[in-house]
Amino acid sequence: MEPLYRALPAGKVGTQNTALLVIDMERDFVDAGAVQETPGGREIIPAINRLIDWARKHTMPVIFTHEMHRADHSDYGIELEFDPVHCLEGTPGCELAEGLNIRPEDWRIRNKRRYDCFVGTDLDLLLRSRGIRNLVCCGVTTHCCVMSTVYSARNLDYRVIVPTDAVAAVSPAHQAAALLCMSDVFAYLSSTAAITSWPVVACGFDTSTLGHPQHVVA
Repeated sequence: MEPLYRALPAGKVGTQNTALLVIDMERDFVDAGAVQETPGGREIIPAINRLIDWARKHTMPVIFTHEMHRADHSDYGIELEFDPVHCLEGTPGCELAEGLNIRPEDWRIRNKRRYDCFVGTDLDLLLRSRGIRNLVCCGVTTHCCVMSTVYSARNLDYRVIVPTDAVAAVSPAHQAAALLCMSDVFAYLSSTAAITSWPVVACGFDTSTLGHPQHVVA
């Protein structure tokens, strides 16, 4: 079954109400041989950088999240029943991967203790304070941190766009399943090329091109 590529509503996505969320592109997830290495994690960096350049061109916030845990493991809860120890505070694994186009003015969410970027962080407060209603979400992993964040964002009434070439999972099966589930009622799927080529019109971006018209549903 193919994921759905829904048409975005006209006039809803613009430069003043949209932010780019780069999820957990940290060394413990992206570096070769890292404890939680995501195959394809390094390969999506060029696509993410294109999205970063696009967001900055239109003065939209660029937000990097860091999954980060206490050295004594006290905040892990049951996560260690599923995952190995990773992203400990003060270790290189918490650093953003080499090659990402990072600037000092970018927002950082550093106290992320769970897969979901909203749980226990001030992300929702920051977004609402800036009048953000739309999120372009990219990063790793598609089936875990990205998908759980997308679900929360949708339930908080953010409109979410996921460029499928700027997210990576641990396997093609995980990638396909996550994109299929998100496309049902949680996110609009698109591509980096389509998003970065949206022209600015009076009411915002002209989002009529998603990049996959063969799957578009009204």
